[in-house]
Amino acid sequence: MRRLAAALTAALALGVGLTACGESDPVSGTSTGETREITHAMGATKVPAEPKRVVVLDTDKIDTALSLGVTPVGAATAGEAKSWPTYFGEDKLAGIKEVGVLTEPDLEAINALKPDLILGSKFRQEKFYDELSAIAPTVFTEKVGITWKENFLLDGKALGKEQQAKDLLATYEKRAKDFGAKLGDASSRKVSIVRFIPGNIRVYGPDSFSGIVVGDTGLGRPERQLLEGKEDKRFDLVSPERVNEVDGDVVFVTAYGEKAAAEQTKVTAGSLWQGLSAVKAGKAHVVSDEVWMTGIGVGAANKILDDLEKYLAA
Repeated sequence: MRRLAAALTAALALGVGLTACGESDPVSGTSTGETREITHAMGATKVPAEPKRVVVLDTDKIDTALSLGVTPVGAATAGEAKSWPTYFGEDKLAGIKEVGVLTEPDLEAINALKPDLILGSKFRQEKFYDELSAIAPTVFTEKVGITWKENFLLDGKALGKEQQAKDLLATYEKRAKDFGAKLGDASSRKVSIVRFIPGNIRVYGPDSFSGIVVGDTGLGRPERQLLEGKEDKRFDLVSPERVNEVDGDVVFVTAYGEKAAAEQTKVTAGSLWQGLSAVKAGKAHVVSDEVWMTGIGVGAANKILDDLEKYLAA
């Protein structure tokens, strides 16, 4: 990563400095001088009432911003994925500048964009918080995935779109509930969620982003993926030799990056995978990783519902 000394020097030259107790003053140059105080994972921060130049440092943040009609000036990319959420359409992504990856934001590039608000995650970028706050007011959510709804509402508030965020979330939740009701006994249908990442196969539990979305519909999960007795119910690992454990009435499969996609092709061509009851029944479906795994926002959640309607409604 390009080191930050130059970036911080430039930021300080612009009159933006660190403040105590996790609170940062708003930068100049916003549309109005009005500010609002946002309490978040790192403290309390005064942000512009109507931020105009927003930088986002996690995949859920870009989903949130675009869902709320805000196009960020800069965004971090998701490592192996090397892209932003294309499910919004290329026109929505045009003009956004890349500012590093989720775990290693390019602070110099961020500073050059002169943002008036930075949205990030304590889980991923805690060590960069003071440096980011020296550039612009910075708001961090605490966790990733399990708290995606709370994160959406907090980020919406920081963006000055609090009521719109509440309305979008309520609309999604009603849609999920209504879809489950149309299925009849939704809980009897066991939905398996499998992800290939480089070197590993994961099954996703009820506290993962996609697991929460599936749960919102009332659909059931295979017993193996309830992760009962485990403290972390987001995901668990399965070896290629035990891939029979990923079976369900229907299986949704994703791959994180090109290397993982190659591993997915190899495993799914094998006899163990081909022996799964869902595969034999033609009910194993490859879906978008950026939707089911890295989207982590209301936009991606609705896309998951699109997939569930496509493959389960019939």
